[in-house]
Amino acid sequence: MTDTVLIESPDEHIRVIRLNRPDKLNAMSAELMQDMFDAFATVASDNQCWVAILIGSGRAFCSGLDLDYEGVPPGLDGLTIPQLAPRAVRHFSRVVPAMRAMPQPVICAVKGPAYGGGMCLSLGGDIRIAGTSARFNSTGIVNGLSSTELGASWLLSRLIGASRANEFLLTGRVMDAEEAERVGLVSRVVPDDQLEAEALEMARGITHLSPLGVSMTKRVCWSNLEIPGLEAAIELEDRNQLIMSGTKNLEEAKRARREQRKPAFDDRHQSWPEDWVG
Repeated sequence: MTDTVLIESPDEHIRVIRLNRPDKLNAMSAELMQDMFDAFATVASDNQCWVAILIGSGRAFCSGLDLDYEGVPPGLDGLTIPQLAPRAVRHFSRVVPAMRAMPQPVICAVKGPAYGGGMCLSLGGDIRIAGTSARFNSTGIVNGLSSTELGASWLLSRLIGASRANEFLLTGRVMDAEEAERVGLVSRVVPDDQLEAEALEMARGITHLSPLGVSMTKRVCWSNLEIPGLEAAIELEDRNQLIMSGTKNLEEAKRARREQRKPAFDDRHQSWPEDWVG
């Protein structure tokens, strides 16, 4: 990674992805977006990482597009003018699907401005927690563009409901941390100086669970946002449970409960009971 995005390993199974343009409030340049996309790919392929945290350096999460100089995305040589704009826009918007595709859950720890694309970026996380200074804003519409970018029109209505999402996106108003918690945009609010520690504590709790169970839960939670009905959702959940029941995890949970200790899940395969097999 270049200096615009850092990957840190505070624990064996936790990776912190840190946006690192504090002098620009971690504004989105073409370089930062490439580095973020690469960071997501690096962490996604790290089999020793079970949970990721996305956070900004300094006093902001991400202030959206760098309006002073956004830079030039790579790979534009030889393209015609009608080809350039879609390629350039996609260079920015692809980071949210990349975050969603990661097998690890991503905790977005938000303090200060999460504006425009920065707000949209936070929506791609699996969990959002906020510092008291967190502020959310769909800045595109304030700047004469559209609020609908990086998946916001699809994600936000599923997180806080269509009525609230539409009002927020259409007015361009600022939502503070207290309101974000009240409407369900974030799951909790803590003092700014405790935010990173809170995210790490949450991540550590997740690392005590089955890595496979956590990963499969993430996949189904996202997939079932797009499934049209209850029965289809249950079919997918059933397959998850069947796969997980093929591990020794449940037996380990029972044994740990009897022995009054925390279970140590290893996701290893177990043989089916003989009386289950015809």
